[in-house]
Amino acid sequence: MSGVQQRQVESDEDGMRLDRWFATHFPQLGFGRLQKLIRNGEVKVDKAKVTTSTRLVGGQTVRIPPIDDPDVVRPPKVSEADAQFLRELILYEDDDIYVFNKPHGLAVQGGSGTKRHIDGMLKSLPNKKGEPPRLVHRLDRDTSGCLVVAKTKAAASHFGTVFRSRSARKIYWAIVAGNPHPQQGEISCFLARQSTEDGEQMVVVKNGTPGAQHSMSYYSTTDTASRRFAWVTLKPVTGRTHQLRVHMAQLGTPIIGDPRYFNIENWQGAPGLSEGLHLHARRIAIPLRNGKRLDISAPLPPHIRQSFEALGFDPDRYDVSGDPEDGA
Repeated sequence: MSGVQQRQVESDEDGMRLDRWFATHFPQLGFGRLQKLIRNGEVKVDKAKVTTSTRLVGGQTVRIPPIDDPDVVRPPKVSEADAQFLRELILYEDDDIYVFNKPHGLAVQGGSGTKRHIDGMLKSLPNKKGEPPRLVHRLDRDTSGCLVVAKTKAAASHFGTVFRSRSARKIYWAIVAGNPHPQQGEISCFLARQSTEDGEQMVVVKNGTPGAQHSMSYYSTTDTASRRFAWVTLKPVTGRTHQLRVHMAQLGTPIIGDPRYFNIENWQGAPGLSEGLHLHARRIAIPLRNGKRLDISAPLPPHIRQSFEALGFDPDRYDVSGDPEDGA
């Protein structure tokens, strides 16, 4: 490919993230290379600067620079092993979506040094038009549980709107160090990104701080193991990066196994506890395009189930009940 192109965003691509748009139209372009082009101002939408997360609007014009470059990553061959791996994760499937039970430790999207991720493997499950499924929301690498993926552009537009409008109701389970006080409540604060030696993390800041975004979650203590541990049910209202992890640390009861927001230097665990982040996207309820509502739960991953057993928590006895739209 040579020369600058100007391409119009189709109506059924309304609301699509810019990085997903490029992945659809230019699958040979690696994510890192796209980031570099955007940083250099070579990719623009309606002549304006953008980021990889910019949401497109039908009818806009995307400036596409020459991308015939030796650094460009060529699309990998479709892997039947990846397809089988993803099929084994399916909790729910219809003509519009998959709901996967994402494993702990598997990234949802690529980045620096990340070669294996859900987004890359989705190419192994093309739809009838040969298009790969599209991410409509994300989970942290070390968070397990319900992940919704759209099969078509139209479905991606619908479910993208669902998540942006907060019509999706999500319930997470976590094991935290200590017991929350009070036992249930609301956490509301402003968060902003901060660079550290280990990469970026989110910090609590004052309203008006550059880059600050409001965040809000409900929490409820489901069970406790003495005063040292608690099983909490979390319901995020907003969807900021690392939101639940920061909120529980801010409450003074960080999620165990969290490498960024839990200082484990002088922390004493308990016999039988597993390693790794103990945060699980247990349940999600979303409106489907046919007007019905899907409500689906994901079983606990092995490392969290082991810790539940070690602490005497019974996920079957105290499972979530009622409408996830209820309060904390």
